[in-house]
Amino acid sequence: MQASIFDLSYKKTMKQNEPLAARMRPTTLEEFYGQQQVVGKGKLLSRLIQSDHLTSAIFYGPPGTGKTTLANIIANQTKADFQILNAVTSGKKEIEKAVKQAQQNIVLYNRKTILFIDEIHRFNKSQQDALLPSVEKGEIILIGATTENPYFEINSALISRSTIFKFLPLEKKDIKKVIDHAIADQDKGLGMMHVEITEEAKEHFAEMSNGDVRKALNALELAVLTSDKDADGKIHIDLSTAQECIQRKALNYDKNGNAHYDTISAFIKSIRGSDPDAAVFWMAKMLDSGEDPKFIARRMIISASEDIGNAQPLALVVAVAAAQALDRVGLPEAQINLSQAATFLASAPKSNASNVAIQKANHAVRYESDGQVPPHLRDTHYKGSKELNNGAVYKFPHDYPNHYVVQQYLPDDLYEKSFYLPTENGFEKKIKHRLDELKKLK
Repeated sequence: MQASIFDLSYKKTMKQNEPLAARMRPTTLEEFYGQQQVVGKGKLLSRLIQSDHLTSAIFYGPPGTGKTTLANIIANQTKADFQILNAVTSGKKEIEKAVKQAQQNIVLYNRKTILFIDEIHRFNKSQQDALLPSVEKGEIILIGATTENPYFEINSALISRSTIFKFLPLEKKDIKKVIDHAIADQDKGLGMMHVEITEEAKEHFAEMSNGDVRKALNALELAVLTSDKDADGKIHIDLSTAQECIQRKALNYDKNGNAHYDTISAFIKSIRGSDPDAAVFWMAKMLDSGEDPKFIARRMIISASEDIGNAQPLALVVAVAAAQALDRVGLPEAQINLSQAATFLASAPKSNASNVAIQKANHAVRYESDGQVPPHLRDTHYKGSKELNNGAVYKFPHDYPNHYVVQQYLPDDLYEKSFYLPTENGFEKKIKHRLDELKKLK
């Protein structure tokens, strides 16, 4: 009996000492804020939970968006046995134990088992494969939570047997509601501490938490615990206090995940779209998040030819120079060189004619031409070349006016084929004019 009393006392003490974010974790769908696209009225997951007919699912989204919380809500509302594993601390042994328990639940109690695996992306392929037979047979209903793109990190066999639910960063209005709830709640929240918070401070917490409700509540709790009560026994949280407790916005960036690909995509598309402000912003985000600056420099070199080309020939020179400056100077100073290149490329006139030209030429090489070099273009230095009549009728352009003479340079089966079609943009307009004039001579 004493042990039981001790256990209850211990749990109560631990509950009281839990961080505010843990204490305020919702226990019902009615208390769950945000993610209306997932659990809103009439949505698939909401219907599955309420009808207790849940199927295997993957909860995918950034930290602090409610994935684990929703799993706990399901545990409270389902009639199934609910088991929890964390992929960081669990392995095949724990999986096998959970599966065995699920099989016993079916045989002895005709009861379903929901197995929740937090951070499921941390399981390797063999560990994920160990789950597959039981999921396939319906012995367990799997709920996996992950911050990584499941299509990259989770076996396709598991993906095909699960429904993917994407969790989004919470909107500011939802985070502000959670803050209000935490301040008012006298049981789990800060209601007994008589906290008053200004609208500006609340707005700052919501803005700087970047959709992560846990980060907002942690900052709120820090502000309350480090502030003195006034003469009336109240704790006042103003903007200044809020700024001290949550000093910078959390960036959603994983160098090996979706954010990496999405951000570099936004960066290149901003350059292509001639928006230097957006280009330098996305570059700043990548650099601030620890992205390899050489990767950024390489992508600018590619963009200089792919998206700008001869509309501004200096684009490639500037991009290569920025990459060389990065090697010689290093960060943080080299971010100025990278910024110069990014803004120059974004501001430059655009042409993808060079890119289109090589694509057309590749197609011609592979599917249209035998690639035979015309006799007058062949080399004349190797043994037997004269006997083969190589170069016999070649016309040396520098011997003619304006260093140009009409002459065939493509193979016979591609005669008069055009690959490079310069645009009217930037310097390429001059190139187009010159080529058009030369064509008139043919």
